[in-house]
Amino acid sequence: MRSTMRPTGRRTVISLGAAAVLGVSGTAMAATAGAAGSPAWTRVCAAPAAGMAACNALHVTNVTEHVRATGVTPNATPSGFGPSDLLSAYNLPTGGGAGQTVAIVDAYNDPNAEADMNTYRSQYGLPACTSASGCFKQVNQTGGSKLPRSSTSWSGEISLDLDMVSAIAPNAHIILVEASTASMTNLGTAVNTAVSLGAKFVSNSYGGGESSADTGYDSTYFNHPGVAITVSSGDGGYGVEYPAASPNVTSVGGTALKRDSSTRGWSESVWSTSSTEGAGSGCSAYDPKPSWQKDTGCGKRTVADVSAVADPATGVAVYQTYGGSGWTVYGGTSVASPLIAAVYADAGTPVAAIPAANIYSHTSSLNDVTTGKTATCSPSYLCAAGTGYDGPTGWGTPNGLAAFTG
Repeated sequence: MRSTMRPTGRRTVISLGAAAVLGVSGTAMAATAGAAGSPAWTRVCAAPAAGMAACNALHVTNVTEHVRATGVTPNATPSGFGPSDLLSAYNLPTGGGAGQTVAIVDAYNDPNAEADMNTYRSQYGLPACTSASGCFKQVNQTGGSKLPRSSTSWSGEISLDLDMVSAIAPNAHIILVEASTASMTNLGTAVNTAVSLGAKFVSNSYGGGESSADTGYDSTYFNHPGVAITVSSGDGGYGVEYPAASPNVTSVGGTALKRDSSTRGWSESVWSTSSTEGAGSGCSAYDPKPSWQKDTGCGKRTVADVSAVADPATGVAVYQTYGGSGWTVYGGTSVASPLIAAVYADAGTPVAAIPAANIYSHTSSLNDVTTGKTATCSPSYLCAAGTGYDGPTGWGTPNGLAAFTG
């Protein structure tokens, strides 16, 4: 069991003039009202105990103000970006994922997971994905049918993850593997189960502080050659979380995504709300640098490799009824990890032992994010965007599938 974890939830989160305070007991308290026109959000997974991880989902609490501030037009009842927005922003094909299986690893149980996911899919004209048809499977961390206790907090994370995979790879099969608790040993066991059940793409939207035990976890839980394992880089701004620091995974940072008048039609910058909230990045204290990572300002593993939308102020539409009341908006690097896992699924079965290495060989096939920072650090690329590689956004965001193929 890990002895040190970063207190990812025990702080005040400032979001465009609105504050959301998380109680130290582990329950997220309601956000206070922000100024008119300012979205506000809460961190749904509060500070974990030692040896536990926290999910990286941020729940927008005043969706009406989110719509006003971002100019995102609601699709019927949902607000926030939907599948067509995300496919457009990242130049992705419609109907992706055929013949592939994507796994989502989370802690605890969402009893409404299948029904909520299919409400999302129906809203956007995506094919149903049910357990009856064999498209969807929901199991515990060892693959059994006795599911762990339900959690309204982690159910928000689960709904977000399932909806993002549905949006990007609607024809893929999906396995939801629910760990008994949010300990790294249980979550890691769930990763192993996901792979044993046939998933070639495994998304993990959680993390905690680094530990000297991490290199052991690398080999025990994340050493799956030929499987694309994606991990969110964290929502705490400059600083490294595990398992995003594992050299066996694709570490996924976060951006703010906005429509504009460019040829692409979209622009992105580093997601940073405050000094304690934004895309996680930096230099690992324990994990070795993989051979394919060549930046010289960090002698060990650098986070992140690639990125996608994460800013809750430019968040995505999600449907959640367990711990939620239906349509809502989510942000955090928990958006980016399942999104990238689904992009990998669109690109086809991985060939490389560690699929992240392909990103470093196809950097011209990504949208380079060159503006924004989360902090002031040295060397600056670890926390600030620039031309080429940087910590918060890696080599950039998807521009088609070329960087994720092979």
